[in-house]
Amino acid sequence: MNGTTSGHQECSKKISPELQKFDDVFPEIVEVLTGEGLKDKETCWGYRWLKKMLEYNVPYGKKNRGLSVVSSYQRFDKNPSEENLKIARILGWCVELFQAYFLVTDDIMDKSLTRRGMPCWYKNEDVGLIAVNDSYYIESCIYKLLKKYIRDKPYYVDVMELFLETGFQTVLGQCLDLTTSPPEAEVDFTHFTIARHAAIVKWKTAFYSFYLPVALAMYMAGISDDESHQQAKKILLKMGHFFQVQDDYLDCFGSPEVIGKVGTDIQDNKCGWLIVTALEMATDQQKDLLKENYGRWDENCVGKVKEIYRDLDLEKVYQQYEESSYKDLMASISATLTTDTTPKEVFIDFVNKIYKRNK
Repeated sequence: MNGTTSGHQECSKKISPELQKFDDVFPEIVEVLTGEGLKDKETCWGYRWLKKMLEYNVPYGKKNRGLSVVSSYQRFDKNPSEENLKIARILGWCVELFQAYFLVTDDIMDKSLTRRGMPCWYKNEDVGLIAVNDSYYIESCIYKLLKKYIRDKPYYVDVMELFLETGFQTVLGQCLDLTTSPPEAEVDFTHFTIARHAAIVKWKTAFYSFYLPVALAMYMAGISDDESHQQAKKILLKMGHFFQVQDDYLDCFGSPEVIGKVGTDIQDNKCGWLIVTALEMATDQQKDLLKENYGRWDENCVGKVKEIYRDLDLEKVYQQYEESSYKDLMASISATLTTDTTPKEVFIDFVNKIYKRNK
């Protein structure tokens, strides 16, 4: 492999006690998924590949989604047993696996160069398009872990169905994204609207990043009624939109050293918040310049797009959006949650984690 240490070590600094406990579960997960297979002469090479691939792609992100399963569960169950905390961490790692299997192929489709401060998995010289199969490999691991750890739990079916439904929702979101701005296609801003961007974000990001972790914790705590889940979903999907707008902004204006990747939304012809907002504000001349330069893998073209963004003062527009969204989310938490089963602290925790983030 191309050197795997430097970027990964950057992600291991300043570990909190809960993050350490969460990380400590990962080797067990890898052992469960690969241990027996490594002893089989017929399949051992495939399991060695799986082990290497999991260790490269899964454990080095911020892990906010996985950790949110644990922190949310602790809000729902004030006196959790060690066994249940371990299960919450396992389910948290299932969310991290869920994200990893999408990211592996997303990086191929976007022609991304780096992920979490390292070369994207497919960019490693011994991987290439094998990464497509590896994404299926990672997805299948989720269901092996669920069977291993929660098969005898009353919430097993709910959790299985939740992962399956969230998978469908995320694939739908990816489809909306790719068909709005197809790879290799000419730049066409026809569908680059605030409404289309909102739909892409809802289905591609918000369900798996925000509703999935909290819903897992709710099912673990015995909260399975439709009303509680609908209330939680309403707030968490709003939060997911807020989060993705931040991501779109950081892709352009964030520091690659901080966010762990080189932003390529402009080159990738992405229907992101910056471009749809710019098109709402731009003059006809600016729109023509954006069309000429957007979606081009040329540094001069990227520079011209960013220059228009600065002329439109999108950094200030974003800051205003962030403040108004934060206030709206806090108001929604107070107004929407009417059942005793869903404590407001769960959602306030989420908002505080993402507000003013820089990576």
